[in-house]
Amino acid sequence: MRVCLICEGCYPYVPGGVSSWIQTLCSAYKDVEFVIWALATTREEMYEYSYDIPENVKEIRTIYLGDEEFRKTHHKVVLSREERAVLKNLVIASVEEIDWVGILELIRKYRKYLGDILLSESFFEICLEEYQRQGSKKVFNHFLWNFRGIYFPFMYILSEEIPKADLYHAVSTGYAGIMGSCASYVEKKPLLLSEHGIYTREREEDIIRSHWVEGDFKEIWINFFKKLSYIAYRQAGRVTSLFGVSRSLQVELGCPAQKTVIIPNGVDVKEYDICRTRKHGSVEEFTIGAVLRVVPIKDVKTMLLAFDLVKQTIPGAKLKIMGNCGENPEYYEECLELIEELGTSDIHFLGQVNVKEHLPDIDLLLLSSISEGQPLAMLEGMAAKIPFVATNVGSCRALLEGETGDSLGSAGIVVPVMNSEAMADAVIRCIRDPKMCRRMGRIGRKRVEMYYSKSVMLEEFRKLYTDLGEQKEA
Repeated sequence: MRVCLICEGCYPYVPGGVSSWIQTLCSAYKDVEFVIWALATTREEMYEYSYDIPENVKEIRTIYLGDEEFRKTHHKVVLSREERAVLKNLVIASVEEIDWVGILELIRKYRKYLGDILLSESFFEICLEEYQRQGSKKVFNHFLWNFRGIYFPFMYILSEEIPKADLYHAVSTGYAGIMGSCASYVEKKPLLLSEHGIYTREREEDIIRSHWVEGDFKEIWINFFKKLSYIAYRQAGRVTSLFGVSRSLQVELGCPAQKTVIIPNGVDVKEYDICRTRKHGSVEEFTIGAVLRVVPIKDVKTMLLAFDLVKQTIPGAKLKIMGNCGENPEYYEECLELIEELGTSDIHFLGQVNVKEHLPDIDLLLLSSISEGQPLAMLEGMAAKIPFVATNVGSCRALLEGETGDSLGSAGIVVPVMNSEAMADAVIRCIRDPKMCRRMGRIGRKRVEMYYSKSVMLEEFRKLYTDLGEQKEA
């Protein structure tokens, strides 16, 4: 079997939870040939692999969004009345009204000239009609180029050559999902869609907070990503999520419930037996750790503010932050500036390291994210018997406190998002109660053993690959 894994902004260039999960799949299924179809930002930012590529990964094909540009000359595209209606449906219709089959057929027919459609008379007329309907006060040319800016990356990536495969596996919706949908439709092969976080909701949060999207266009961008998700949900044969709340969000966003499958992340607990060799740290020498990418969605600044409060009460506390500092250099610099402004000592950014080598030194782990799915870093820390203080995002509460039927107890403390005082209070409580910390560490290990097995996760995806791969046509 040949599987094309479609990734956006992660594997093999950016380390982290989703990329580690992809590496696990490729390494485990040695009898499967993989093609990686990666969507990256620029050649300067994503030029080096972050992983040793398994031998059964036969090809890595990368599309760089930084390479996109409007051609000075273009092919004149004249759409029929029916095709114009499909294009208008894509650009203007609400998510619930999307003609997803018509859109995929339009993409199939004009795949080599998709960028030229944006310069066509039909696209111009559709945008003019919408401009007049909205009664916009903007200059029309500005309005038109905003719409072209939304749809150009979409058209650009879909005009690329499609890798041949027996099964397409997109690891998010968004651009990866529409790439998988297009490949599945054109090549008549099945599509498997897996979501670790709910991409549409994450983009919505990004757009609302962004400065690069003008106010009037925020809703248009949000609806654009909802449309991409809707198309992928409809084209996919199966849609996986990590936990029940994510599945419910998928259904709410238009995924047919009968397609959904919950497959939690999993780790091999035996790999972490050596990661908890020292006794619990004393109040005078207590080491806190965090495994994350230094990017805004991880809200490192709240963690730094919380640690500053901890230091005022527990002067001997230390903080080690493990993970990529180069993905968002501007944010990393802001974090360093905040540390300097606070005057907080004993904060160490270790960069990309072998986390297992550092876990024996960690007494407590922190997670300060404003959005998560089911973080692998949390499962790995729990497997090493390290308690957590984590924000109430994604499945973090379920991981630490258990779901229905789980009576093991708490493996950590859950705190509100963006609340440095609550996080600091929880950390201080843990430092002052080593007996509680040891108990939470044991509970975390037991929960991972019982509910989050790597072997079970791999068996579930193997079954999906086999079942979908046996389909003759998507």
